[in-house]
Amino acid sequence: MTAVAPSTAPPAPAAHPAALGAPVGARMIAFTFPGQGSQAPGMGTSWTEHPSWELVAEASEAADGDVAHLLLDATSDELRETRNSQLATVVASLVVLDAVERLGVQPAVYAGHSVGEYTALVASGAVAFEDGVRLVVERGEAMQLASEEHHGTMAAVIGLDDDKVEVACERVGEGVWVANYNGPGDVVIAGSLAAMVEAERAAKDLGARRLLPLAVSGAFHTPYMAPAQDRVRKAVAATELRDPDLPVVANVDAEAHSAGTDWAGLLDEQLCNPVRWRQSLYLLDDMGATTFVELGPGDSLTGMTKRTLPGSRSMAVSRPDQLDRLLELLHGPVDEPSGAHEGEHLFATERVVVSPAAGLFAPAPALAAGLALEPGQVIGHVGDQPVVSPFRGTVVGVLAVAAERVIASQPIAWLRTAAG
Repeated sequence: MTAVAPSTAPPAPAAHPAALGAPVGARMIAFTFPGQGSQAPGMGTSWTEHPSWELVAEASEAADGDVAHLLLDATSDELRETRNSQLATVVASLVVLDAVERLGVQPAVYAGHSVGEYTALVASGAVAFEDGVRLVVERGEAMQLASEEHHGTMAAVIGLDDDKVEVACERVGEGVWVANYNGPGDVVIAGSLAAMVEAERAAKDLGARRLLPLAVSGAFHTPYMAPAQDRVRKAVAATELRDPDLPVVANVDAEAHSAGTDWAGLLDEQLCNPVRWRQSLYLLDDMGATTFVELGPGDSLTGMTKRTLPGSRSMAVSRPDQLDRLLELLHGPVDEPSGAHEGEHLFATERVVVSPAAGLFAPAPALAAGLALEPGQVIGHVGDQPVVSPFRGTVVGVLAVAAERVIASQPIAWLRTAAG
């Protein structure tokens, strides 16, 4: 097999990069999105009765395929295929994102691991939902074909510093590279099957505790993905890339980007260069992020965050029963009648209060723009259930009118929250 010439990678950033003009010390929420390898059979089962499940039908139409099958009925072997795992992971993450947004929770910054970066671009508004699904279909197909042309695999090297993992790859010579810098003592390597066997020996000689094979079907983020670049470039070139509503941290340079024009080049480079996730977490920390919420299947990014930034708060949301826990993490118990809520001080200034149930909405007499709310304050009722604000803030607008029939999680009022 002839090895593909390596693409030129950007220089490795410092271990703890400086923030890009973000207010150091500001407290804010970061949404993160997992990549390929987080998928699992039946990962969409718990969402079928949730209103956010409607996105799956839209995704199926955009993908010209049965996404519901991938989320509900696909086997492990079926999901292991790159074309399936990437699409399933991104759509599952977007379903969770939609459910969290219905709660009124908004971040200040986004980041996604590998294909999760496409989820982040959709979440930020840089890419439309349908375009994002189509891009992921093209990426998955292109990488599947590249994997078939250059057979490879990936494994996590546990317990070895970055530089020693790089040395292990260099000792092999060619055919194996660092693919992901995930966290301290957690670096993923990728390459040909034969080179990976040699790299495992070299890594263990240098002190690695163990190597964990990943549930993927190719050597991603290495030069073996070069055959996929042309197809992905064409798909990206045909897609409108807008300025994101909020910054998105890129895998290849671990920097926050706020210009849509940056992303064609970044997505191209991402295919053949390492994911600098640990460095991205350091950047988010420097920008002021203290709360990291992983949205999508699994909880691998949450584990990476806890190991890399042990002083941060982090949790994964992959099922509907975790939504209430998220609100409690951010704001304290929803039914708490008064008192300070830690979430009031997070770096996010707008929230939405949503309906707790389906039924006719009866607003409180005082509900109007300009009304100052305290946590736990009742702003109306849906049937006999109170609509309670979990936030302290000022009403910017009322989104439901008296006697309107609303559904569960429908926005009722838009707030600007207290700055803390």
